[in-house]
Amino acid sequence: MKPTDINDPEYFHKVVDCQHACPAHTPVPEYIRLIAEQKYTEAYMINWDSNVFPGVLGRTCDRPCEPACRRGRVDEEPVAICRLKRVAADNKGDVKKHMPQAPFPSNGKKVALIGAGPASLTVARDLATIGYELHLYDEHKSGGGFMRSQIPAFRLPETVLNEEVNYILDLGIHTHFNTYVSSLKEILSKDYDAVFIGTGAPKGRDLPDLAGRQEGAANIHLGINWLGSVAFEHTKEIGKKVIVLGGGNTAMDCCRTARRLGGEEVKVVVRSPFKEMKASPWEKEDAAHEDIPIIDNHVPKSFVVENGKLKGMMFEKVKAVYDDKGKRQLVSQGGPDVFIEADDVLIAVGQENSFPWIERDLGIEFDKWGMPVVDAVTFASTNKKVFFGGDASFGPKNVITAVAQGHQGAISIDLMCTNQDLNVRPSPYVNLVSQKMGIHEWAFDSEVVNDDRHVVPQADKKQTLTNIKKEVELGFDHITGFKEAERCLNCDVQTVFTTDKCIECDACVDICPVACITFTDNAEESDLRSMLKIPATNLSQDIYVSSVLPTNRIMAKDENVCLHCGLCAERCPTSAWDMTKFFYNVTKAGKKACH
Repeated sequence: MKPTDINDPEYFHKVVDCQHACPAHTPVPEYIRLIAEQKYTEAYMINWDSNVFPGVLGRTCDRPCEPACRRGRVDEEPVAICRLKRVAADNKGDVKKHMPQAPFPSNGKKVALIGAGPASLTVARDLATIGYELHLYDEHKSGGGFMRSQIPAFRLPETVLNEEVNYILDLGIHTHFNTYVSSLKEILSKDYDAVFIGTGAPKGRDLPDLAGRQEGAANIHLGINWLGSVAFEHTKEIGKKVIVLGGGNTAMDCCRTARRLGGEEVKVVVRSPFKEMKASPWEKEDAAHEDIPIIDNHVPKSFVVENGKLKGMMFEKVKAVYDDKGKRQLVSQGGPDVFIEADDVLIAVGQENSFPWIERDLGIEFDKWGMPVVDAVTFASTNKKVFFGGDASFGPKNVITAVAQGHQGAISIDLMCTNQDLNVRPSPYVNLVSQKMGIHEWAFDSEVVNDDRHVVPQADKKQTLTNIKKEVELGFDHITGFKEAERCLNCDVQTVFTTDKCIECDACVDICPVACITFTDNAEESDLRSMLKIPATNLSQDIYVSSVLPTNRIMAKDENVCLHCGLCAERCPTSAWDMTKFFYNVTKAGKKACH
């Protein structure tokens, strides 16, 4: 193998598993160390630069960072990265003074943002500070998009959402709330230099062909519409017996909300096996904690309506059968259909995009599913002035993905408005600094111990089930937050090897607790992986390979299992190993990278 190029910013970025897995590439270990030091304001600002909504995401993020967390390979449970983000948000000081202060010098360009969800708000945050005049349109009375209408207040208090939305609006954004955009052609006819569409996936998937759907319509509701109606306080009650159809996070929000609006017997019924439900594990746990049964392997057959009134639903009991390729088929178990009583049914079986307001003669191509043709890197449509982001671009995902796409959309708009190539993306800001303070002293905590994940406390169920605005999770207190932050293995502190300092004494090999360092003859990657002291089996993570040593051997280190403990650097008599802190930050619109 060729020697590893550690000057490539993506090499060590990939080693910081949590940050690499985050769509917005938030510098996770950096802000966790600041939390351990009780520097909550600084930790919040690092988050705000990357993910824009630390308080929101600290409560509601889908946490793609956590399955990637290296701590999960040591203690089975990853660091509670998401909930530590909330610790920073809950304990921050005056962050407003650290944010850009409006007004900003104008660059003469105007941009329309359609939909006030996380993608559009991110674009607004990034472009406002570099002089763009931004006009934000939304049919609701306030910003936040589906963060407001789909995430219940018992998970995300309105005060938290309002605070973080207002940080952006206070940058001088021109808001057009209570305004439904019915024609993109009309928007394009105005003097906007670009249009960003972040309207989400606003259409709930229905079951129109199921018998009884029309007859029982008064008591059959689309889940996302119903959640929005509850959020804006149009709906304040529901029947005592409720069926929720679907196995995703929206279904979990529906069933938990129904419990708070008078549902005494709320059941979730899902086609798939329980373990294959799309809902996050913690969402299913929260539903179970609130005494909501989840009935799996039941396919809806019909709504049962008598004398114009919904009585319940019939289901066919099925089992999952898999072929040689792992493809699943639901097969009837035989026996009679199952009847479940219900006063109301909430359908949460998926969401769809809907663009009836976009005329089809504007040069915007749509695919066979009615989705706009959008570039996966630039988020540009086939009309050079129109960009998409968030759920409106590639279908329903989550808040953090919408934020990441908003950053990229803002970069593209700025490049387009300044007549630059959209495909030449700004490189990230990176830094690599030694953490050596003394012979055996590091500027970071390098002790590796087994330490179980701490549980986030919850408010009493008697309170939370009777008050829809009572937040369920209480968050970590200072001490627990510190203890959880200490579980972080500081994966951004990298082991850097200097070939010409090495005397091949093998001291690092002897002390490494996970045997990830090997001195060996070089070979092709497939062979070298098997020649390591412990074979490197995770092909998605690289091997760190040195240049040739005096003995004609090379040093090879499996980055996948390294604990970043620093023992190799402490033991090395010649300082061939050094622990260096790697900082990686995605460059935002209007800024150039510094290396």
